Amino acid sequence: MALLRSLLFYLFFYVGSIGYTSGSLLMLLFSQKAFRKVVRGWSQYHRFCARVFLGIRIRVEGRPPEGAAFYAIKHESFFEAIDQPALFVNPSVFAKEELFSIPLWGPSARAFGLVPVARDQGPKALRAMISAAKALVAEGRPLVLFPEGTRVPHGTEPPLQSGFAGLYKLLGLPVVPVAVDSGPLYHRKWKRSGVITYRFGEAIPAGLPREEAEARVHAAINALNREGQ
Repeated sequence: MALLRSLLFYLFFYVGSIGYTSGSLLMLLFSQKAFRKVVRGWSQYHRFCARVFLGIRIRVEGRPPEGAAFYAIKHESFFEAIDQPALFVNPSVFAKEELFSIPLWGPSARAFGLVPVARDQGPKALRAMISAAKALVAEGRPLVLFPEGTRVPHGTEPPLQSGFAGLYKLLGLPVVPVAVDSGPLYHRKWKRSGVITYRFGEAIPAGLPREEAEARVHAAINALNREGQ
């Protein structure tokens, strides 16, 4: 059953994604608002496919604060990467630079305001990221980072990548840690049914020493790992 459900999910979601990404670029010619609506629709379509074909439901514990904020989110699978436009309104996500070369999706992601992360270019890349991020904050958009840098297996707690500390210091925004436990259900070829939980942690104020900010974010994004152990 898991095999059949997963195959149906892949078929409907990825074929549908071609339509959404093509449609988003078409809408971009006419209206930025319509373009963003199509992108959010794509993310909501992913939730629909996950619910109907995989039997995955989403639970959100806590809520994001009012105003501009910087979100640090646990990264266990592609689920939360695809889900951000449904979870937030017009989020700007820091994403690996190589993702922007994907046909159709890459140009749409860049136009939506995702920020490329060139991890091998050092301070120059960080300055470019900060400049882009500050412009997006000025628009009132939430910033989203996966501070572990890549997907990690559920239950593991790797240290945060160094880029998090640089962004936290230079953006001057509170950081909101978000735990998610998508890995056991979604990070596999044949996906499973169940509940994926987001847990919003307490906002961590700007300006804390690096070690304290990293320790608090690290503990909060891994909170769901320790439940039931």
